[in-house]
Amino acid sequence: MASPKMAASIVESGEDAFRKIFKYYKRRDPPPDFSAIIDFSRGAHNERVVPVKLNLANVTDEEAARVGLQPVRDWRAFGLQGYPGFLVISNPFLSGSQSFWVRQCLKTYPQKPNICNLDMHMSPSDTQDIWGKSLQSLSHPPSGRKEPKTLLEKLRWVTLGYHYNWETKTYSANHHTAFPADLHLLSLKISAACGFPGFQAEAGILNYYRSDSSLGIHVDESELDHSRPLLSLSFGQSAIFLLGGTQRQDPPVAMYMHSGDVMVMSGHSRLLYHAVPRIVPPPGGQSMLDKEGCSLSPSLHNNTVVEQVSEPDWTVCSRYIQSSRVNVTVRQVLGPGQCFPDSPSLSKRTNVEETDSYHDTPDREDMKRKRSGSTHSDSEQT
Repeated sequence: MASPKMAASIVESGEDAFRKIFKYYKRRDPPPDFSAIIDFSRGAHNERVVPVKLNLANVTDEEAARVGLQPVRDWRAFGLQGYPGFLVISNPFLSGSQSFWVRQCLKTYPQKPNICNLDMHMSPSDTQDIWGKSLQSLSHPPSGRKEPKTLLEKLRWVTLGYHYNWETKTYSANHHTAFPADLHLLSLKISAACGFPGFQAEAGILNYYRSDSSLGIHVDESELDHSRPLLSLSFGQSAIFLLGGTQRQDPPVAMYMHSGDVMVMSGHSRLLYHAVPRIVPPPGGQSMLDKEGCSLSPSLHNNTVVEQVSEPDWTVCSRYIQSSRVNVTVRQVLGPGQCFPDSPSLSKRTNVEETDSYHDTPDREDMKRKRSGSTHSDSEQT
């Protein structure tokens, strides 16, 4: 994390502490000091990291294996002192099952009727088969020549279930498609093990990070029910994650999120400011996903939702994650008996104009093109 001494040296009196530390970890020259960043893969190596007991009785071994997870008793879960409700599970996935979820994020979930950033400036027919239109280029090793980016490489976000409206920062009943059943089941089992049985996965945002991408400072508050947790799944390259407080002036804690890690924000931590200033290579230069490949664990049974990923599909996925990170966030939007208001509130604390390269949101130029009817864009989000 950014230690108190480090935070004091970075932040001057009266400045936005979070923004200063965000810029510190984002900078390239000179590079920041990574030595104080919390790494949950090392266990309780830091005095602020505390082991957390999970609800073993809520998820059977068979139920966990069905979605590609280890038995809950084998999960390594940690919290942070001073951040009640914040939880990180260090890669609870069975060997080889991460490859299935990566394949879903790259091949299945971007399909229509789900919505992605490319829809902002391309026709539905052009974004109908992002995977298929990228397959030929990504199936072969790089030629060494500079080649045009594929649609898959231009993908920045996909929304599922209740589709988030980036302009109004709201959800609505009339902007909804079916949430993927497999991802719903995975979310249900993770949340149950963390003490939230009955979690309903109603909305999802998938973020696709390149090596130079970042996610600006924000709060996830658009859901109408904040009593349910926010789930976050990481695949591919690692990320530096900053967790702040309820005010932008609160200096954040810095931690790594590696491939397979699951983060849960609930209770007091559900509405805290957070951000991703930097994508970094995994420890040793190779993630567990790289090491395991697509060979499934013998623990997976015939009735599992996790399928064997074909070698051709894994070739594409493997090449993609060599330089990219995929993050899946899952939310329950409505509480029991709750309905959407007739007039959605716009009084949100997070404003796109106030964030640092808010990766979740469409590129502002994309939004301008959509309003003007322009269909061409080669913009990149950072």
